[in-house]
Amino acid sequence: MKAIIRFIQEQLRDLYSVSEIQSLSFLMLESVCGMNKSSVLRCKDKQLSLNERFRIGEIIEELKTYRPIQYILGETEFYGLKIKVDENVLIPRPETEELVEWIIKEEKPATGYKLLDIGSGSGCIAIALAKHLSGAEVFALDISEKALNVARQNAKENQVDVHFFPHDILSDEPPALPFSSFSFDCIISNPPYITLNEKATLAKNVLDYEPHQALFVPDENPLLFYERIACFAKKNLTPNGSLYFETHSLYGQAAAKMLSNENFRRVRLLKDISGNDRIIIAKL
Repeated sequence: MKAIIRFIQEQLRDLYSVSEIQSLSFLMLESVCGMNKSSVLRCKDKQLSLNERFRIGEIIEELKTYRPIQYILGETEFYGLKIKVDENVLIPRPETEELVEWIIKEEKPATGYKLLDIGSGSGCIAIALAKHLSGAEVFALDISEKALNVARQNAKENQVDVHFFPHDILSDEPPALPFSSFSFDCIISNPPYITLNEKATLAKNVLDYEPHQALFVPDENPLLFYERIACFAKKNLTPNGSLYFETHSLYGQAAAKMLSNENFRRVRLLKDISGNDRIIIAKL
């Protein structure tokens, strides 16, 4: 075990930080050897099989191209759940787990409670909420059929019922959706919010591999998705229904002001664990 850890460090030291290499090492060993972090630390003299060493070598070669470890392994952890990911969906971030935590804390589903996740991607938000909000009927939309296929797999493997549908929230056409006749008690979205001007600031593993359709908005309108979703929410939320957004730290205040101007009530802009404006909660 000590030898393979040393090998990983030597192979990746010119490409990743010490802390990143440590994290990558634990993820590799958990996936390939079925060992969690404490097991790795406890069994330093364990010898890996030839197949295990070969697989770790394959992963290292992909990491040298900056392909995200989550895509290489085909899965990640989100809010205690295993979530499949590939290049058709964004890799869930810890900040989105904070969004889910707020929703679980604030929402108290009653009979008939309906929840909608817009821009669902891997389905991580919808699936985590279906798992933890007992009694909620959960729906989710995404423009990408390939993303929806991943999301459906994730719902099945995590044994939850989520109704997934294709829809472009930016479309001017009214949604031809089976649930168009009823309202939602809660609408959630982690929409694209990175402007094209910010491309140069992104890490290579994000820019080269994660789906741009789920990342970027025009420079001239960073609130494009927030405005469209707010308009949708005004028509499709129940009275006193809740709207939750994950937001760019640079545009949180502008998004919160937009919601106030659109007559949403009790608009709150909350900071994430790093102290950045990240979550918006509003009531209709």
